[in-house]
Amino acid sequence: MELAKYIDHTNLKPDAQKKDIDKILKEAKEYHFASVCISPIWVSYAHKELAGSGVNTVTVIGFPEGATPTPVKVFETKQAIADGADEVDMVIPIGFLKDEQYDYVENDIRSVVEAADGKVTKVIIETCLLTDDEKVKACEIAKKAGADFVKTSTGFSAWGAKVEDVALMRKTVGTDMGVKASGGVANKEEAEAMIAAGANRLGTSHGVDVMKG
Repeated sequence: MELAKYIDHTNLKPDAQKKDIDKILKEAKEYHFASVCISPIWVSYAHKELAGSGVNTVTVIGFPEGATPTPVKVFETKQAIADGADEVDMVIPIGFLKDEQYDYVENDIRSVVEAADGKVTKVIIETCLLTDDEKVKACEIAKKAGADFVKTSTGFSAWGAKVEDVALMRKTVGTDMGVKASGGVANKEEAEAMIAAGANRLGTSHGVDVMKG
């Protein structure tokens, strides 16, 4: 198993400075991670610094609450793609999902997928705030809306990825969609457990620790 290719090496801290971004860019190139996941303000810089490295640039949309109106998420997405993002990780309107406003949630996701213009779109459902039935519904809607991945967590709520949630998400979306486990993946054992449960991408700020075992 080539663990590095599962890892979105992440720094989404609101106080991240250039030195912090430079650190994860250097590490991502050294370990050949799948990508670096950074806040939208850093996309243009990261894209330039990663050119030719084989490491993708990932950013977040409607992050971390998912409670911005769809047109704002669309604008964010188009700006991110213009700045060089290869993939976008969007947060669903969690409260609307829980209120069973499924058409709104589906349109929200589909609008971002369309704005991404063929780039990979991951849908953060924030599993810690949902019942199992709501997790299933969120995954079904994301798949119907044309997203490429479902993702467990922002890492900014009550807790992050759990093995049982990854397994449930994989069972729901089947084999033709990605599952990203994010938040709390801090070492090799946790990474391998998530992969065994069905994750094919890991969002973590501990990528180097994972690789060092």
